[in-house]
Amino acid sequence: MSRPAVFLDRDGTVNVERDFVRHPDEIELLPGAREAVHALRRQGFRIVVVTNQSGIARGYLDEATLARVHDRLDDLLGGSVDAWLHCPHHPDTGVVAGYVRACTCRKPGDGLVRRAAELLDLDLHRSWLVGDSARDVLAGHDLPVRTVLVRSGKPIDAQREALLAAGVEPDLEVADLRAAADAILASAPGA
Repeated sequence: MSRPAVFLDRDGTVNVERDFVRHPDEIELLPGAREAVHALRRQGFRIVVVTNQSGIARGYLDEATLARVHDRLDDLLGGSVDAWLHCPHHPDTGVVAGYVRACTCRKPGDGLVRRAAELLDLDLHRSWLVGDSARDVLAGHDLPVRTVLVRSGKPIDAQREALLAAGVEPDLEVADLRAAADAILASAPGA
């Protein structure tokens, strides 16, 4: 039976927003992130991180280093993430051969969410996508997921403006991942 998921952006949603995390030691969880992820897991949600990581295309880090970054973050989250999916591409500013291209996995594209749904047999109709940017909300716009914009990362006014320009609104806007988890759990059947 398909299970629902909460798709999480990484930087600014789960961990502190930085200009291109290049090393595992640069990862710092946002307050309440670990507890939020655990609360969602206890209620049966699969947890999937979907993140743009154009630092690979730009040559700032390689796939092996990104894997170590995600291992560190997974440790900090207590091993609660079911899948880590990333887009290493960038259509304009990349320098690493093979990664400089347009793709469907780079948010606001929905390729990462679709791939996760297929790999993990997820029920998108009961799933949520949580992120700190307009790109995250837009990635869920054409899918049957509900979207949550958190104010814990990128400057929120710029994200609201981008969404307004696109004619798209998130289903919810909240302070952070903890507040997102509380809202998701309150709306879940049987809550």
